[in-house]
Amino acid sequence: MTRTRKRFLAALGCVAATAILAAAASTFAVGASGALKSLSIFTPDKGNFRILVSGHQIGKEEFEIGPNGGDWTAKGTSEIQSTDGVTHVSGTLQMHADGTPVSYEWSTQGPKKASSTITFSGPVATIELRLEGRRPFTQQFTFNSPQIAVLDNNLYYQYAVLARLYDRDKKGVQTFSVLVPQELTPGSVTVQSLGEQNSNSGKKLEELVVKTEDLEVDLFLDGERLVRIVAPSTNAEIVRQ
Repeated sequence: MTRTRKRFLAALGCVAATAILAAAASTFAVGASGALKSLSIFTPDKGNFRILVSGHQIGKEEFEIGPNGGDWTAKGTSEIQSTDGVTHVSGTLQMHADGTPVSYEWSTQGPKKASSTITFSGPVATIELRLEGRRPFTQQFTFNSPQIAVLDNNLYYQYAVLARLYDRDKKGVQTFSVLVPQELTPGSVTVQSLGEQNSNSGKKLEELVVKTEDLEVDLFLDGERLVRIVAPSTNAEIVRQ
């Protein structure tokens, strides 16, 4: 065998070994990614909601929930029609895989313009509010737990996040700290599963009852997908398209 042929075969051996190592690394990466996702309470989701009041559509929302490295991002944009005109609201929530919030940003465009950035450090939420024509305003809230639910005005995808925070193994009534960013309002909310209920479509959906001191909201889920929200006291309904 010539020296050139020996070098060629040696090079082929190196290429083959490199390919095997690369394939093994790729398999490990896919396995690790799957393991990270299995540790999360979330699954990827995206869609659109119709916002109805007394049966009439007054707005719509587009949202997406998905992994972002080792964390998760839930974001949505809604368009609301009122007597004052059209208002656009957007919000992006960054969370750890267990649902603990890392940061939240929202903005509103319409008759009034405002935006805010919220950072979470354990049970402490630091809010920087920016209003058009005014100097930025900063405020802090301290909660009982770092597991804080963000439920902002006119951004209904966040109820899908709340639904995943509910521990179905424990069942019963569960209480969560809650922050309503656009109103700078902290508080608490209770969630309880009523199990599967018959729907108008004939399909059984899980019903979660969400209560605050002055509001009750019913969530209906098809597996892990939030498909309908009903607020009886305000005659409002949010329906997935």
